[in-house]
Amino acid sequence: MRRHTLSIFLFLCVFTALPLCLGRVKGVTSSLKKALHVKGSGDVKTTNMTALQMHASFFDRDKDGIITMKETYQGMRALGYSYDISVASALFINGALSRKTRPPETPATITLPIYINNIKNGKHGSDTDAYDSNGRFVPKKFEKIFKKYAKTNPNALTEGELDNMLQGNKDAGDTTGQIAARAEWNLLYRIAKDKDGLLQKHTVRGVYDGSLFFKLEQKRLSSKNKKT
Repeated sequence: MRRHTLSIFLFLCVFTALPLCLGRVKGVTSSLKKALHVKGSGDVKTTNMTALQMHASFFDRDKDGIITMKETYQGMRALGYSYDISVASALFINGALSRKTRPPETPATITLPIYINNIKNGKHGSDTDAYDSNGRFVPKKFEKIFKKYAKTNPNALTEGELDNMLQGNKDAGDTTGQIAARAEWNLLYRIAKDKDGLLQKHTVRGVYDGSLFFKLEQKRLSSKNKKT
């Protein structure tokens, strides 16, 4: 039931946010299948990347500096999410971030590419502020998450405490940011909670420094290899 509810929630997010993010794009009659298979081009250096850029780079599967909807879908599948959630996430994430990260004078396209160099422009409200306005990690803000909300275990969050954090981070009138924050954290909890249903502090830290998704993908691949 929870899985079904999350899928519906994400699809509602997509169809609420996508029209706003398309802006002046024309030719919207192109098929989703075609859009998911169009590659982008860009330039992101692996050195001197901000924490937020490192976080996003997991989804840049071909390391060309641009995250297409196909790559977002592939990244979600690599983390173990279902087909439905991965497709919905590709639409939602790219729909929300493409226009915000697109360089000046770069034409909009139905493929909704995300430009990693400008990912700081996609930072939304109603969140922890553990990334600053330039996409750099802010340790004090990160520590505040657990000092304020981790009541059961000082180094972990329960599902209820996670919900309390989301409620506490709400900015008045920021519906889009609230939806984005809840979707992100619920999806993270889904794949990263431990056997006791706790989201450990070191796990959350891995989200912010860009290492967690790579570790989760490797763990999943290792598990598959053992079974075969």
